[in-house]
Amino acid sequence: MAQSAPPTTGLRASGAAARATELTKVYGAGETRVVALDSVSVEFGRGRFTAIMGPSGSGKSTLMHCMAGLDSFSGGSARIADTELSRLGDRQLTRLRREKVGFVFQSFNLLPTLNTLENITLPMDIAGRRPDQEWLELIVGTLGLSGRLRHRPSQLSGGQQQRVAVARALAGRPEIIFADEPTGNLDSRSGAELLDFLRESVRELGQTVVMVTHDPVAASYADRVVFLADGRLTDDLPAPTPEAVLDRMGHFDAEGRKT
Repeated sequence: MAQSAPPTTGLRASGAAARATELTKVYGAGETRVVALDSVSVEFGRGRFTAIMGPSGSGKSTLMHCMAGLDSFSGGSARIADTELSRLGDRQLTRLRREKVGFVFQSFNLLPTLNTLENITLPMDIAGRRPDQEWLELIVGTLGLSGRLRHRPSQLSGGQQQRVAVARALAGRPEIIFADEPTGNLDSRSGAELLDFLRESVRELGQTVVMVTHDPVAASYADRVVFLADGRLTDDLPAPTPEAVLDRMGHFDAEGRKT
């Protein structure tokens, strides 16, 4: 079956926490040229939980990194709220990531010499901002970290370390949170607890979360799943279930192309 045209569902004129328009990312040139993103247009609405899925090499992590200002792109547009990332210099990008973007990675990325509270407030400390104490206490309490604030990462379980990473991402009340395989290093119970909290942070706290995952169960916690293959947006699934996600993923062959 020929590959279908990229879907346009999810694109709206307003209410976006982040938006890509004809976003392109190319590595190399000539025979080594690789198109990682091929004119991708997608919007991530405010107060929504979106999962990004696709076969290995589909461009899902590249899309997230470009949208988060962690990587440059070759063409098109990427915006956080109303800010066009391609117009920002290195210092401006650093400031935007610090003030408007939260990050949760598979590897936790906690500083071993800092305790839980210091790790959570580190981005704000660097920016010279004082945390909103009421918001901070809400996040810490909801994540069950109140009794662990003086513990260093080595004194915490993997699940607790990831919750610290999530608290750090949420503490500054960012415009959007990007999560790259956040449950990849967790057992099933800890992973489910983390996904529950990410979903509740959207529904109860009004956060916006974009998560890259390969796990259909993890994706089913989201409000919506967008699918990539060969650097192109190929499908958009609202109200996902694990079964529906598996069915959509079943259309991709081992090389990551739609069949």
